[in-house]
Amino acid sequence: MHVRDPLLITSPANPRVKALAGLRRRRTREQEGRTLVEGYEELGLALDAGVVPRALFYCPELMGQGARADGLVGRVGSLGTELVRLSRAAFEKAAYREGPDGFLAVVDTIERRCADLDLPSDPLVLVCQGVEKPGNLGAMLRTADAAGLDAVVAADPVTDWGNPNTVRASKGTVFSVPVASDSTEATLGWLRAHGIPLVAATPDTETEHTQVDYRGPSAVAVGTEKEGLTAEVLEAADHRVRIPMVGRANSLNVATSAAIILYEAVRQRSGRGG
Repeated sequence: MHVRDPLLITSPANPRVKALAGLRRRRTREQEGRTLVEGYEELGLALDAGVVPRALFYCPELMGQGARADGLVGRVGSLGTELVRLSRAAFEKAAYREGPDGFLAVVDTIERRCADLDLPSDPLVLVCQGVEKPGNLGAMLRTADAAGLDAVVAADPVTDWGNPNTVRASKGTVFSVPVASDSTEATLGWLRAHGIPLVAATPDTETEHTQVDYRGPSAVAVGTEKEGLTAEVLEAADHRVRIPMVGRANSLNVATSAAIILYEAVRQRSGRGG
């Protein structure tokens, strides 16, 4: 397939460069249904997951010359995606992270509800209720990808899956892991309808996270670091579990807590005991 010669933009004041910067705002992302993927690794993973970018903005001066970088540009161009070459000044105006590597793609945002998810007969699901920080959401997605989860649901989300910092923190796994956003009420109803027991993480219980059987359909719920899960989720839970701690701190980072519980579930489900 013939790849068209790229458009060249040199001015940081160019309207298209300003439009890229505008996608950092959630309202703009929601209005346009688009978001940003920045970085060679993140873009490569998005492509592997079947994402076809709307446009690729790249800067040879930042990405360096070589078959690796040129190959990714060619791969994107072969999909029929518009290619736009930026000067260093223009790219750094559009980029949202420090030390950019010269790749910035515009892609469609992920708009999916719980009802849109396709689950196996014995799913393992993570529910993140009200998690505020994109970095935590991204870290949990990397865990979900590594652990082979069937879905991650953001219940009453404070941030969106298309937040560029979530995409960045996830290393692009937001495109490889089935994700959805929904209200807490709808999420709990969806779990009940599919017969998926809910395990809620909370320090206010005597049951340790290793004392629950995760070998069948299971959903693990974590909440905000400050407030934890709401009473609505705790009351709906089939099990409440805590992670034993002997230090002075009374809580772990929410992404760390999710990883510990999920890998206990993976250990059990792999047949090495439960």
